[in-house]
Amino acid sequence: MSIYLDYQSAKPLDPRVITAMKPYFYDKFGNPSSLHKVGDNATNVLNDARLAIANFIAAEKNEIIFTSGATESNNLALIGFALRNKNKGNHIIISEIEHISIHNIAKFLTKNGFTISKVPVDQFGKVSIEKIKERINDKTILISIGYANNEIGTIQPIGEIGELCRNKKIAFHSDAVPAEGLLPLDVNKDNLDLLTLSSNDIYGPKGIGALYMRKGIKLNPLIIGGGQEHGLRSGSENIPGIVGMAKAAEIMKIEMTAEAERLSNYRDRLIKEILTNIPKSYLNGHPSRRLPNNAHFRFSGIEGESLLLSLKDKGIAISTGSACSSKTLEPSHTLIATGLLHEEAHGSLQITCGRFTTEKDIDTFLNVIPGVVNKLRKLSPLYKEE
Repeated sequence: MSIYLDYQSAKPLDPRVITAMKPYFYDKFGNPSSLHKVGDNATNVLNDARLAIANFIAAEKNEIIFTSGATESNNLALIGFALRNKNKGNHIIISEIEHISIHNIAKFLTKNGFTISKVPVDQFGKVSIEKIKERINDKTILISIGYANNEIGTIQPIGEIGELCRNKKIAFHSDAVPAEGLLPLDVNKDNLDLLTLSSNDIYGPKGIGALYMRKGIKLNPLIIGGGQEHGLRSGSENIPGIVGMAKAAEIMKIEMTAEAERLSNYRDRLIKEILTNIPKSYLNGHPSRRLPNNAHFRFSGIEGESLLLSLKDKGIAISTGSACSSKTLEPSHTLIATGLLHEEAHGSLQITCGRFTTEKDIDTFLNVIPGVVNKLRKLSPLYKEE
């Protein structure tokens, strides 16, 4: 038995994406910077891919910058914007539950003369517009709030935040990686100035991502060289990866509505049956404003790591939280920010479904999980039955 329910940490390539990429490893190997016909062909492919990503988020072709992935896009968005616009102010606002890459970028900026304000969230992980307003001052130049949380799946009021930023003339960035392919993205409707995207999170290859940069926004480049990607991301473009990301985006744009509906049915079933059949189990994140594929629980009296390892022995791949911060023994900063105690946060389990999840996978997991929880609780000195 092998069941994969950790789609938030990594997704397999769609076979259609692999087919689209293959020619660009050998037959169509040109460099867009070359001036001969082979280079011209590569340039045309690059432009077509840029257009596909732009169409995916309702942007314009020249507003897309290809990067090595979401972390680089976040760095370029925050550090690039901060350094380019420091004459206008040095204050940036993020939320308490941003991805670890955003938090570490914020630490870097703090050491380099910028002030970071963190907005708290409510018990469901939702950001309050009023709390953002309280933190805005005359030095605020940028607000960065993730479209949805990558751990507990709570969807943020991005449209409202975007409207606030537009009215205040403050640039607005969002890391959309957890939401892309699950929620429709429209940078104009949401008044976004900068948006981070990842290829692998829409079943494309790893090692490629993109940053949307609204026309008129100015950034300092972080990688200096030959001036590729409008001078903002030097280095020969990864054409096979870019083709793969574009193909993944095209597929996702067509299939997203149906896929989100199917995954939300799995999510709702997981939530209903686990909360009904396992005593002292609780849902983390918002009960309704959550990603279609995300079910995140905590179980009293046991450790999430023990759950993960017990399920691993049964052939079920699952997570206790963000893969990007899983090497630390510290409890999730997201769960702590929602008001959970350390011992509560440690007893959490994240289930994320995806394109290749089946009804049988859900059936098997739901048959296995009550017994695993019960066995671990019998071994735990922390758990007491009422």
